[in-house]
Amino acid sequence: MTVRLEIAAVAHEVRTAHIHTSPVVLADVVTVPDALLHTAPAAPPAVYQSPVAALLDRAQRRMATGGWCAGTLTDEDGAVCMMGAIRAEAGGHQALEASALAVVRDALHRRFGDDDISVPDFNDAHGSGRVPTRMLGEAASLADARGL
Repeated sequence: MTVRLEIAAVAHEVRTAHIHTSPVVLADVVTVPDALLHTAPAAPPAVYQSPVAALLDRAQRRMATGGWCAGTLTDEDGAVCMMGAIRAEAGGHQALEASALAVVRDALHRRFGDDDISVPDFNDAHGSGRVPTRMLGEAASLADARGL
């Protein structure tokens, strides 16, 4: 079946090669009302009711929207590491920040099995923010399951 589909695709390309088309400019096709272009997006609703889970959820959103960095809590562009996002969202509440970091360490241990890994070491071990951002989401789910 795969061979037949490949033969059909090649035949289609040969039959339609002589048809000249101009590229489509999306700005000519897609229009959006001006009111939508000049308004800030609404904040997503709170997913978690418990304070630690909500903090981790906000930290994940901050990292996803503001950018990820390694080696520092916050870089000059405003990107944050895992710990920087948690600290920024905790707003100086050290006990809440410590509880959130403990849940992140538990989530890292559950996922990767390393007892000695710290949150900054885990963050800095990655070349992009994809995995650290996902781990903040997993930690938020874990905190919610624990009612923290």
